[in-house]
Amino acid sequence: MEEVKKFAEAVQPYWAVVEPVLTVRTEEDYARAVTRLNELLDEVGDDTTHPLYGLLDTLGTLIRAYEEEHTLMPKATGIEALQFLMEEHNLTQSDLPEIGSQGVVSEILRGKRRLNIRQIRALAERFHVSPAVFI
Repeated sequence: MEEVKKFAEAVQPYWAVVEPVLTVRTEEDYARAVTRLNELLDEVGDDTTHPLYGLLDTLGTLIRAYEEEHTLMPKATGIEALQFLMEEHNLTQSDLPEIGSQGVVSEILRGKRRLNIRQIRALAERFHVSPAVFI
């Protein structure tokens, strides 16, 4: 119990700053969180050693949890979401240069390669969706 009390006392002065960043309960919170996530993606990229990588990962998890609770979407992998969006927009593999060459897109769509942070960010911007859609 004493350990919890010490932890609470140490964290309390910073919580007023951190709490709004980690709260995703309303549409406004969600919109702010997505904006912050995009900013973090610009800053951190796919550098897992970056000091803010944990925040990027945590915020992505919170956004995904909000979307799962408040969005009526069937469960889909990032690749399935990409395939759906390509179909909806009548796109071919060569229409996605922001991901890479047609060969790279083909490997991603076949599950032989994973989307990286840069590609996820580019797809989220292109299709005006949360980056969490592709994670």
